[in-house]
Amino acid sequence: MPLGLLRRRFRTASGGAAGLTPPVPSGAGVVVREVLDPVNEPMGGADVTVTELRSHRVAARGTTDPYGYFMAVLPPGNYSLLIVAEGLEPHRETFDVEPDSRAAAQQVWLQSARQLELPVPGTWLFDPPHTAIRFVAKHVGMAHVHGRFERFEGGLQVAQDMSQSRVQVRIDASSITTGNNTRDTHLRSADFLDVDRYPYIEFSSTRFAYRGGTKWSLLGSLTMHGVSRSVSLDTTYLGMVNGGYGEELRCAALAKAELHREDYTLNWRSMLARGIAVVGPTVQLELDVQAMYRTHDTPTPPE
Repeated sequence: MPLGLLRRRFRTASGGAAGLTPPVPSGAGVVVREVLDPVNEPMGGADVTVTELRSHRVAARGTTDPYGYFMAVLPPGNYSLLIVAEGLEPHRETFDVEPDSRAAAQQVWLQSARQLELPVPGTWLFDPPHTAIRFVAKHVGMAHVHGRFERFEGGLQVAQDMSQSRVQVRIDASSITTGNNTRDTHLRSADFLDVDRYPYIEFSSTRFAYRGGTKWSLLGSLTMHGVSRSVSLDTTYLGMVNGGYGEELRCAALAKAELHREDYTLNWRSMLARGIAVVGPTVQLELDVQAMYRTHDTPTPPE
């Protein structure tokens, strides 16, 4: 059944509640959100990301339709959901999916964005349990491949002038995982990342550029496979809060970039000619970051 028709039938059943469930695999659950703006109008085009909490793997991603609806079919588990729309406060929530659950559409109201307080000047370090570095690549002739890096370190040095702040990230290239051991071994090999010769993927920023609202561009250099290239990360700043542990503060951001594998001498055409099944020429990189600041005995980010 076309998704648009399915959503219209959702909306006509019980005043917008999920009176009809789509055909889904046995044991899976259906999650539906109706997103509304501050004046109670449907919020179309909002970005929605659903992440499995245990693995930090993106389980579903998309945008709300013109009527403000987003729907995902998910296996049982614990998830977080992030809804982002320009000029409005991001919405975060956690939820559980039970086997064979068919929940009614839940309404989410996005509020007008307040002026978010920028991180205080000083050193901030990534909090690995609450940070994920993910990627999505199109597998040649097949569906998308979702993966992540499990080991990394990084931080930012916030200046009085935010545009002069700096970010540094070091990723252990051998920690790449896509949920398929054979593919992961191949990605670590000389055909791809060649982790024996190039054990780290590193990013070092040069400056922040403000784009309005909560949007920034993070400009810098990404070094992978022994090659450095200039990149720009489209960054959404999610704010700063008191983490609740002594004097600890936390800030959060979501940054995305599109990488071209051939820029880093990963020649997918030659591998395809040799009959090696590979991912496509572009990779979508995403950093979902929380960083911590402490006023006492704070170490510096990695060089």
